Amino acid sequence: MTTKKPAKEIYTGPKDGKTRCSWCLSDPIYVKYHDEEWGRPVYDDSVLFEFLVLESFQAGLSWLTILKKRENFRQAFSNFDVKKVAKYDEKKYEALMQDAGIIRNQLKIRAAINNAQRFIEIQKEFGSFDRYIWSFTGGKTIVNRPKNLKALPSKTDISDTMSKDMGKRGFKFRGSTICYAFMQAVGMVNDHIENCWVNSK
Repeated sequence: MTTKKPAKEIYTGPKDGKTRCSWCLSDPIYVKYHDEEWGRPVYDDSVLFEFLVLESFQAGLSWLTILKKRENFRQAFSNFDVKKVAKYDEKKYEALMQDAGIIRNQLKIRAAINNAQRFIEIQKEFGSFDRYIWSFTGGKTIVNRPKNLKALPSKTDISDTMSKDMGKRGFKFRGSTICYAFMQAVGMVNDHIENCWVNSK
């Protein structure tokens, strides 16, 4: 007699009665990120640099893929110490290309090193990267309260402006869509759907 294997249970989110943005309900890692980080304002330059690196590696991939490798990225990129990353040489680049724990894309790795150098230039000019990047929203979080995920844009006029300015300053992998995802990640934009529990905090 043969017995059927039980079907793999599909994760549909925590059973805590809280309404969440549906994009996060496929994985516990997503839920934790959604509940604790996404859309929450970030002013710490070290965290801003971390998201700048992670968002550039995300291009063409799912954000969940990046989140699952986040700790690997942290270890590979010197705990996102921008001064250290800015000094990476060819030997370090080759080591990163051999690191199976991260996304081994030569353009993205070189972009991370380049962007660290540009990041430091911004800090010198503005006093902090935080002061520069938040200037695009006037120092305030844009709260959209979309009714559903379909109402979310992939880019906006502000992300277009940000992308163009960063491009002029020599940043790589900083298209408008990447910039908008970055804005969402660091709380320059709050795109939690209107009935998401995070909005009631």
